Amino acid sequence: MRRNGEMKLGLYLVQAGYHEGAWRDPSASADGGIDIEHYARMTSMVEDAAFHFVFFADTPSVVERDNASISRSGRNDGFEPITLLSALSSRTKNVGLVATATTTYNQPYHLARMLASLDRLSAGRAGWNIVTSGFQSEAPNFGESELPDHDARYSRAREFVQVVKGLWDSWEDTAFIRDKKTGIYADTSKLHVLKHQGEHLSVRGPLNTARPPQGYPVLVQAGASETGLAFAAELGEVVFTAEPSIENGKCYYKKFKEKVRAAGRDDDQALIMPGIIPLVGRTTEEALSKLQSLQSNTHLDVQLETADRWLGLVTDLRSIDLDSLVPEVLPRTNLIQSRQKVLLDLAARQKFTWRQLIRFISDSKGHLLVVGTPDEIVKAMVQRYDEHAADGFNVLPAVVPGALKDFVELVVPELRRQGRFRSRYSGHTLRDNLGLKRPLNQFVQPNAKSGPK
Repeated sequence: MRRNGEMKLGLYLVQAGYHEGAWRDPSASADGGIDIEHYARMTSMVEDAAFHFVFFADTPSVVERDNASISRSGRNDGFEPITLLSALSSRTKNVGLVATATTTYNQPYHLARMLASLDRLSAGRAGWNIVTSGFQSEAPNFGESELPDHDARYSRAREFVQVVKGLWDSWEDTAFIRDKKTGIYADTSKLHVLKHQGEHLSVRGPLNTARPPQGYPVLVQAGASETGLAFAAELGEVVFTAEPSIENGKCYYKKFKEKVRAAGRDDDQALIMPGIIPLVGRTTEEALSKLQSLQSNTHLDVQLETADRWLGLVTDLRSIDLDSLVPEVLPRTNLIQSRQKVLLDLAARQKFTWRQLIRFISDSKGHLLVVGTPDEIVKAMVQRYDEHAADGFNVLPAVVPGALKDFVELVVPELRRQGRFRSRYSGHTLRDNLGLKRPLNQFVQPNAKSGPK
């Protein structure tokens, strides 16, 4: 599906909201992270607004490193995403359900089963956000002292995804005939045993569940380092980015689409959806007041810990003169390399002090933060769409339900008035609604019949 002027929209939902101070906001549900009704309300709100999907991030660890920051963080009492989305699948009909799961600390067979089940439970609305683990705190939970090397994580991820796709293709779409008269439940001529032996993984197969309704759940990725970019261009169908600069976003968009074509794929089958944090006010001053309120609720311990983490744990901000300028270069991290680069590039352009950068990271973590009226937010979104810096946006409300409600009620109608966002769902599956093709079974030649196995 070629661009028609209508952008794609997803909701990135985190407990009380994306801002670190969100849980203290008077309008927020402080215990929302463990309240299924809270998630159901937010999901229903965006389904009514015809958003393409809801997205849940995940890290299988407590990421804060000391009790001072752990005690003030509102992030450590959430649900595991696939479990949560499985519950939400029965409460929704149209909106896509995207779960994050790491290839570093999972096994492909387990994950293939869970995601195939989510796709079946939701009648074809599942997506998988493929991550390689970017936080050092994860390693000790799985018997390791350190994260594997950045490039090694991507090497395993590439093989992992190929194995999962092979497992999803274990059975052809028409393999389960369930013929009571003959007593034949499954046509084994349409069964394919993977028998994978690779550098990182050994998986025989087949998967003991039918092929997902979408063929594969939609494959989502966020790679922006050189290694991550190549991985996303090869496999990603929706790519999340963090880039506040429109010029850098345009450069990324052009480079990524070129790599997609070089990988032999149609570039309209890989959608770029940067994160946007919209703080909406009926006036700019009202919107700024909302941001200032959130900032006042964020303790310095949390700000320092958050900044250290997103800069890749190569600094100790508690020992730095916070009023000194941020250097242009820091030691390279083995964690999330692309985010470190985005933040350092921004600091260099803006000539930030450490104090200013720390506040920026606390507010946005490197995503586009737009504080203003509905018209100002729509203008920023439309400009990035029209100038080919985005195919749509992953909306990260700073606090929920308030900031999400403002976006749905004030921004979405203006997007529609300008012909930039749809008013209803156009298909039955997440792939249909995103304009993505259903993949063929890799073991079946088009227009050819399978032979016995």
